[in-house]
Amino acid sequence: MDISSILGSDITLNILILMLVAGFAAGWIDAVVGGGGLLQLPALLLVPGISPVQALATNKLASLFGTTTSAVTWYRRAHPDLRTALPMAGVALVGSYGGATLASMLPVEVFKPIIVVALVVVAVVTIAKPNLGSIAALRHSGGKHYVIAAILGLVIGFYDGLIGPGTGTFLIMALITALGYDFVLASAKAKIVNVATNVGALLFFIPQGYVLWALAIGMGFTNMLGGYTGSRMAVAGGNKFIRIAFIVVVAALIIKVGHDVYVENFGG
Repeated sequence: MDISSILGSDITLNILILMLVAGFAAGWIDAVVGGGGLLQLPALLLVPGISPVQALATNKLASLFGTTTSAVTWYRRAHPDLRTALPMAGVALVGSYGGATLASMLPVEVFKPIIVVALVVVAVVTIAKPNLGSIAALRHSGGKHYVIAAILGLVIGFYDGLIGPGTGTFLIMALITALGYDFVLASAKAKIVNVATNVGALLFFIPQGYVLWALAIGMGFTNMLGGYTGSRMAVAGGNKFIRIAFIVVVAALIIKVGHDVYVENFGG
């Protein structure tokens, strides 16, 4: 039995190896600062015959392996407060399900210019404020804190279900700027929420039959290895390491999504 018959797609050994490597790299990036979908989703679109929705769904299942692994690793080492993370994750799951539903009906290209602007703002704020996220200084307390966290979870969860790449990055920045967490705690909470957004999207994608299971599970294992490696390095490196990696990933996201917008509107 050849590889294509096992994976249910016209895939060669070279493409399979590329997918597995992309899974590891995406897991590492996601564990450190989020944004692994920047690499993994475009890689999946190289699979012959795969549709954009199948790529998005397969990406979600593969990412779930890595985000779960990094969430557990971050929790054991950073000990984030779950009183904010878990309710935020629950609302994000609902938002992600809604986004995934819309993803099957609307072209995601219409949202990409907005994403580019948001990423540029994130980059400018992060670079202009070198002390941003260096220490935890919570800005809200009591019910207001949880309401803001829930709104953030709902909006970013919806985005993850709809498009995906950069979700972890947006979560980290939102937790830092809106709620006052440092990079370490924001990253730890973001991983927990990101697990929920992946699950929410899959609750829609799996019954619809969009997931390429064999490929997703294979990439999931390498994503998991990348997530474990990346989360250990991020916790050990602390705020400074995460901040530098954050800026690099945001810049890469701006270039990638900006290029997509240019090609789609001006034909390359």
